[in-house]
Amino acid sequence: MTFKKIIFQLHKILGLITGLVVFIVAITGCCWTFKDEIESLYDDYKNVSPQNQPIITPTEAREIAKEIFPNNTVHGTLFKKSDEAIEVIFYDAEPEFYQSVFLNPYSGKVIQIDDHLSGFFAFVLKGHMRLWLPKAIGEQVVGASILVFILIILSGFILWLPKKRKNLKQRLRFDWKKTTRWKRKNFDLHTVIGFYICSLALILAFTGSMMSYNWLKYIVYKTASGQKNVHFIVPKNLSNINEKDSEVPIDHLIYKLKKENPNAESFEIHYPKTKEESIYVEVSNSKGLYYDSDFRFFDQNTLEEIETPSIYGKYKNAQLADKILRMNYDIHIGAIGGIAGKIIAFLVSLLTASLPITGVLLWYGRNYKKKKVIKSI
Repeated sequence: MTFKKIIFQLHKILGLITGLVVFIVAITGCCWTFKDEIESLYDDYKNVSPQNQPIITPTEAREIAKEIFPNNTVHGTLFKKSDEAIEVIFYDAEPEFYQSVFLNPYSGKVIQIDDHLSGFFAFVLKGHMRLWLPKAIGEQVVGASILVFILIILSGFILWLPKKRKNLKQRLRFDWKKTTRWKRKNFDLHTVIGFYICSLALILAFTGSMMSYNWLKYIVYKTASGQKNVHFIVPKNLSNINEKDSEVPIDHLIYKLKKENPNAESFEIHYPKTKEESIYVEVSNSKGLYYDSDFRFFDQNTLEEIETPSIYGKYKNAQLADKILRMNYDIHIGAIGGIAGKIIAFLVSLLTASLPITGVLLWYGRNYKKKKVIKSI
């Protein structure tokens, strides 16, 4: 067999094996792209009237919310602008529990409770991450299939390359006439669309794989000459004070941070799980973006700031390799390019979902044709 025939067989077999998975992942990714924009159309309950009085403290917010879910774990509390509700986030891995309690920042009154594991976008995310299968199985199937899809993209590009330069135009446009048969149109849909989106589809697949596999993330980081730890690390306290005063230091932290960062979009405070663990705060600096957030850590007794050996620290201290990893999610959903980037990600995901369909039709058409010829003989 020639090299291209081997590549063709590889492309066909891998495509048939992973086609359904790629279709589901692509179409659900397409639906997820504008999640924030769509949800903003019906989340007016998050808005409150600003008042000239102090807001409730992180400790008070946690205590109020814990009255609703006393047996679940508070992941963190999100403080936003003066006209936005405080969000207390609950999360447990086993059994899976993920809900938010929204509070009026001035009175502490419960405004609404959201279940992040139900609804349209929760359904979409479960399909995208694990094909609606049990987590342990589905995530492995999706991760392996997307790695295989990277090989499919590369092999497809090799097959796309014409033997002669004069045939290049046929691979770059739809040259259809009234007499053009559906098989030819389907072939063009698969090859022409595949060519134009292959580079961007490769980026989406690769960034998705980096979220699935820590070893891939590590390889990329070290290749980019990264020197820090790629895992998220919450450092220990610097002090050894164990006795609690009547005033809880964490309750002063939100005022300190708002004064230092008046233009920040939000502050997500994470409560220490032990007496030795520091307070972790995620400061969001840009609306709709995650990569430029500041991850800051404070001694829970003295509020002295502590540096982390991880890439997840202050954005201004991030090196090129750190930024590459931190940008991964924003690149994956297109948010790195603003609304234009999301539109591109939406279209690329939608067109990627068409490739398994046209590919299966190509395979079926060729096999059906062969059987038809044999039958007529």
